[in-house]
Amino acid sequence: MDTATQILIIILAVTLSVFLLIGIILGIYLIKLTGDIRKLSKSAERTASAVESAVTGAVKFTSPVFIADVILKYINKFKKTQKGNK
Repeated sequence: MDTATQILIIILAVTLSVFLLIGIILGIYLIKLTGDIRKLSKSAERTASAVESAVTGAVKFTSPVFIADVILKYINKFKKTQKGNK
């Protein structure tokens, strides 16, 4: 083999080993990133579930209170009109 061919083979081997090393490092970082994304999505799911249950509880509580408030306003208005007619 010529000297130029040997130099090219050495350069190619070094370049391939550098790219292999970079690929392995990127693969490790991607595995860690997917784990972090999985944790984040589970946390967001728990938060959304907690917010949903809080809203459901608030709706159950506020609906009767709101209806009672509206009825009380109409009763008070009716009483005022009855007092005004007498």
